[in-house]
Formats: sequence, C-alpha cells, structure tokens
Amino acid sequence: MTGTALLPPLLAGAKITAELTIASTFIGAVLAFAAGIARGTGGRLIRLIAAVYIEIFRGTSLLVQLFWLYYALPLLGPSIGPFTTGVLALSLNIGAYGAEVVRGSILAVARAQHEAAIALNFSRRQRLWHIVLPQALPEMMPPLGNLAVQNLKDTSLVSMITIADLTFHAQNLRNLTLDTVPIYSLTLLLYFAMALILMACMRGLERWVRIGGSPARS
Repeated sequence: MTGTALLPPLLAGAKITAELTIASTFIGAVLAFAAGIARGTGGRLIRLIAAVYIEIFRGTSLLVQLFWLYYALPLLGPSIGPFTTGVLALSLNIGAYGAEVVRGSILAVARAQHEAAIALNFSRRQRLWHIVLPQALPEMMPPLGNLAVQNLKDTSLVSMITIADLTFHAQNLRNLTLDTVPIYSLTLLLYFAMALILMACMRGLERWVRIGGSPARS
C-alpha cells in the first residue's frame, strides 16, 4: 500500500489518541493537584488517603491497571466501556505521578513565606492560594509538561483493550499488508507531530504562568 492509502486509517487512530491524551491529561492534572495538595497540606486522614492512591498507581504497571479496570472491575459490579477505561487508567496514572510534582513544589516554597503569611493572620486556605501556589506553580510546570508528553506515549497501551487508537490501527495495517517499514514510520511521525504540538502548548502554558497569568495570582 502507498503512503496515501495508509494515512487515512492512521489519522483516524491519531484522532482517538489525541482525544485520549487531552481528556486524561486534564483529569490527571485535577487529580494531581488534589492529591498533591492533600498530601502536602491536608490533615492526617486526607494525607493517608492521598498517599495510598499515589503509591498504588506509581507502584504498579499502567498496563496491569488497564487490564484490571477493563477485565476485573466488571466482575465486581461496575462495567465501563473501553474508551472510558482508557481515560480513567491514564488519568489515575498521570495524576499519581503529577501529585508528587505538586507536593514537592509546594514543600519547596521557603519556610519564611509561610511564617510571614501566618504573621499576617492568613488562614491555611489563604496561605495556600495566595502565597504558596503562586510561587510553586511556575516550578511545577516543566515536570508536569514532561508528564503530559509521557502520557501521550502511554496511550499506545490502550490498544491492548481494543481501543482503535493510532497503535491499534498501525498493528492492524501491518497484519493486513505486511508493510512494516512505511506503516511504523508514519506512526512514529504522527506520534512525534502530536508530541511537538503538546510540548508547544505546555511551554505556552508555562510562559503564561510565569508572567503572572495564573488564577492563583489574582
């Protein structure tokens, strides 16, 4: 098959990959901030819950997490579709890694800043939103950007639970045509193109945060 004939199914798969990446990165970011803030500044019980979540999803394979959610969870009652399963597994995974980035950035804020806020009679919530996060957010953006790109690459695993993503279409085309070199070369280029777009978006977001665009600074 020619490159022009291979491209339409690969682009269809790339669309699914992009949707998975966007959805799971957004949800994962919410989970990362929730768990990272909880583990860094929450009460004892909240810190314990956050720690359990983080350690489970950082300490187990994403592929096994996908299999458990798709094949084992329905045996316990809840049954969810493959796309939702993929988004859920990717979100929980990137959220756990991102939570440690958030927690580390919060803890890196100078102790003197906390003490000054306490002296000004700021509540814990006010210290977090008006003092700590505005300083921590720019520092956490580069590693969070790296995690977003890693999440894009991790989406290739969802082909194992029948999601017709880019890798799934590439494997099917290769089995049908045996045109290994052109198929996987195009697949590499498509992943690379999506990674470049994602990196550009994350760098733009990082610049916006560093010049004071964060809502935490308002």
